[in-house]
Amino acid sequence: MIDSFKIAVSDARLAEIRTRVEAFDWTAMPDAGGWQSGVGLSDLRRLTDYWLTQYDWRVHEARLNELPQFRTDISGQRIHFIRKRGDGSRPPLLLLHGWPGSFIEFEQLIGALVADGHDVVVPSLPGFGFSGRPAAPMGPRKIAELMHRLMADTCGASRYLVQGGDWGASIGAWMAFDHPEAVAGLHINMVLVQAEDAAPEQQDELAWAKRRADLAKEESGYSLEQGTRPQTLGIGLSDSPVGVAAWILEKFGAWIDVPRDAQGRPDLWSKFDEDLLLTNIMLYLVERSFVTSTWIYRGRVLEGSAQFPAGARVSVPTGVAAFPDPVFPPPPRSQTAKTYRIEHWTDMTAGGHFAALEQPDLLLADMRQFFSKLV
Repeated sequence: MIDSFKIAVSDARLAEIRTRVEAFDWTAMPDAGGWQSGVGLSDLRRLTDYWLTQYDWRVHEARLNELPQFRTDISGQRIHFIRKRGDGSRPPLLLLHGWPGSFIEFEQLIGALVADGHDVVVPSLPGFGFSGRPAAPMGPRKIAELMHRLMADTCGASRYLVQGGDWGASIGAWMAFDHPEAVAGLHINMVLVQAEDAAPEQQDELAWAKRRADLAKEESGYSLEQGTRPQTLGIGLSDSPVGVAAWILEKFGAWIDVPRDAQGRPDLWSKFDEDLLLTNIMLYLVERSFVTSTWIYRGRVLEGSAQFPAGARVSVPTGVAAFPDPVFPPPPRSQTAKTYRIEHWTDMTAGGHFAALEQPDLLLADMRQFFSKLV
């Protein structure tokens, strides 16, 4: 059964979050080196000051409630999603977010895609936002099956399109691999899942692999922690809204495509404002979903879904918007084509990890260009 849903966070929960933000002891936080050692304390302090003096969750709750939202149960897992109907002239379209994002990543794109004729479905991943807590860590392949079921339940027997970045790219890739009969096209702005035997060979492929490995030494600590010990991390942050904000803000600062000063501080506020960042953070807090949002990393380890098996290929037509992500640089087209059926590729000149938020017009134009090739 699919039920209509409206966001209605209790006053008591909002008051609890505020009390904990107010109580945070800033004197216990000496500076280990600004953004070179994690989140920049001055930027985090700016965000929390705004949180206490100007941010109004109710304003954003009301705005989000203008979107048609629903919840349903699939195989015992509650899923929250937006569904906005087009005129049916284009295939249904599933938009998939990642971590530490949320369904609001696509807020600026929904109207335009609906106007193009798509029925647009934007879920909160299991364990995120207003989707329920999984009973146990769930990886991208299992989530892909739930998302396929969601599209079948909401859009009937129609074939559908998928777009995603970060975990959305991994989930979409597994959907295309496991259900090529249903996925009419896959558009991704990150390439995370490749076949086990898709080894870099050419000079540019080897250079990319080395750069990616070098970056991982400095930038993958969060992923290792969430993939191996999410329970301990969860206990540490479960009652600290400022801790959750710091953990998330670090990734927004590190992963966006903006100038950085000599100390590594990103020009964060040129790209995002406090209201956007705090609304995304609040979606991890109001339902106490931060802990279970990290479980997808553990789920990937447990189900072994970081790679496709050797010899595997994705037969679904695939479009790639290759944004210059500073931490997850896109592989060369030749490397990606070892796993995917590449029918569209764009080397973007600007935009990082959060493409739908950083460069929504570029992402929308690229999606439209790719989808037009599939008719």
